[in-house]
Amino acid sequence: MPYSNAHRTVHGAGNIRKKTITQNGKSYIYWEARYTSGYDPGSGKQIQRSISGSSRKEVAQKLREATANIDKGSYVDPCKMTIGDWLDIWAKEYLVGVKEATAYTYKASIKNHIKPAIGAIRMDALNPHTIQSFYNSKADMLSAKTIKNLHGILHAALKQAVLNGYIPTNPTDASIRPRIEKKEMHPMDEYMISDFLEAIKGTEYEYLFFVTLFTGMRKGEVLGLTWDAVDFSRGTILIDKQLQRPREGDGKCHLVTTKNSKARKLKPAREVMNTLYRVKKQQMGWQLQYGESFQNPMNLVFTHELGEYLNPNTVYNHFKEIVVKLGYPDVRFHDLRHSYAVAALQAGDDVKTVQGNLGHATAAFTLDVYGHVTDQMKEDSANRMERFIHSVRTA
Repeated sequence: MPYSNAHRTVHGAGNIRKKTITQNGKSYIYWEARYTSGYDPGSGKQIQRSISGSSRKEVAQKLREATANIDKGSYVDPCKMTIGDWLDIWAKEYLVGVKEATAYTYKASIKNHIKPAIGAIRMDALNPHTIQSFYNSKADMLSAKTIKNLHGILHAALKQAVLNGYIPTNPTDASIRPRIEKKEMHPMDEYMISDFLEAIKGTEYEYLFFVTLFTGMRKGEVLGLTWDAVDFSRGTILIDKQLQRPREGDGKCHLVTTKNSKARKLKPAREVMNTLYRVKKQQMGWQLQYGESFQNPMNLVFTHELGEYLNPNTVYNHFKEIVVKLGYPDVRFHDLRHSYAVAALQAGDDVKTVQGNLGHATAAFTLDVYGHVTDQMKEDSANRMERFIHSVRTA
């Protein structure tokens, strides 16, 4: 492959050469520049890099950018690794400290969505526009929330790539994600709650539904509630774990930390503690009835007669049967949590207290979710003040 027409570029930076290659009897011309990017830490020898392009002008521009970055100390060697290769490494080596179910979801999203679309692109060739096109292409087939989750995975993986020195910047920073529409809540009002309490009387999951409704616990939290977290003397419940079924392995449920990995302590209504005491007596009765056949290795509050954990899907299905019969087909199990929050706010609990009881990260998030309730509370407050003003004026 002969060289010809060599040109000196920036002093000490390297040469730009016109090169010719022949394939299948046809000649192709391109331009190439070589430069020194640094020194090998082991041998001390210079590390030579090359830049190529279809014109001398293109290569000269690339070379100026590279040498300028070397002078500034911000140069990053071109990374020939593909996005797919890096995502596999990142998922294996850097997803430490996340819950098993979360890691499974991340890996499934990488396999099913990200790699098929952009996995073959080299790390140093990925740009913001390509990422934006990827998000836009998914808009007709995936929800806005799912696309946001894909962005979260890609952003975290490329952020680590920047820290590792594989790429100079994170191309996901410039992307625009679709707006997420909030799921409509269907909290039960006092009349619906009254109907619901009447409907669950004597059913298998009466106590579980009651405790969930009047504590605002998530389904996994109430199913993962253990007796050591219930303090009858102080009237408190510690929420520090949840029951979760892994996506891989034997499929059996096990206890993991809460959604945000933070524990919180509740001091619920006295009737909630009374209900838990009834559950305790019921379980003691099962122990006497079944003897050694009763096994509750996780020390769970809510179990079957033999001490086994309750299947989350079965509990949900029983709940849906009840609300559908009551004529409330849109109400979900999670709406028991919403019902508690709305009732607490309407009863006069301050937002900070409700935030703590629900386990939200900030009061601002609680306000965002239940803004419609607090707006009505503000209106009620204004009406009360209006009545007070009239009363003092006429006094």
